[in-house]
Amino acid sequence: MRRERLLARFAVFAESLLAGVWIAVAALPLVTLPAALAAGAAHLRRWTGGEDAGLRHFTADLRAALRGGGWATGLGCVAAFALTAADVTLVRALPVPGGRATGAVAILAALWLTVTVLRAATAWRPGLRWRALLGPAARRALRDPAGSLLVVCGLAVIAASAWLSAPLALPALGILVASTSAAEHRGAMPTTTT
Repeated sequence: MRRERLLARFAVFAESLLAGVWIAVAALPLVTLPAALAAGAAHLRRWTGGEDAGLRHFTADLRAALRGGGWATGLGCVAAFALTAADVTLVRALPVPGGRATGAVAILAALWLTVTVLRAATAWRPGLRWRALLGPAARRALRDPAGSLLVVCGLAVIAASAWLSAPLALPALGILVASTSAAEHRGAMPTTTT
């Protein structure tokens, strides 16, 4: 019984790594990253639910997520991160009063945007539009700080993986999606009081 449970958990980990590679390949143009994350989350949801899952389903979900506003969301994310990078670069280059605080706020805003997009990607289902997902995801990112911290820890795993060896960051994207799914599932569970 204990060994079977361990093997099942390892299988979920292995499937997350595979999904991470698929996400990385699908997100090469960068503007497709939110849609690729959504397709990866759908794949993991299907796989853990015992449904048919595979590259064919991942590709169909990716196309559906792109049609549902994934392109616009991806373009917005790229623009926001470029603006954040420019702001931080400017703050470092020019010593202006309050520059460090502005840079810190820009980095926190970028983290909040990242958590919001990840939560929206995890909540995505075929037929849903990204515009309808982003507002509630932004509110969940603020109202559930423990869940958001779980997502940030997933981001830290990717950063550490990339620091150790850049190719390790690719499968770690699946771990990020799994941690975001766990945060979303955790937030959806009813709380009981004793």
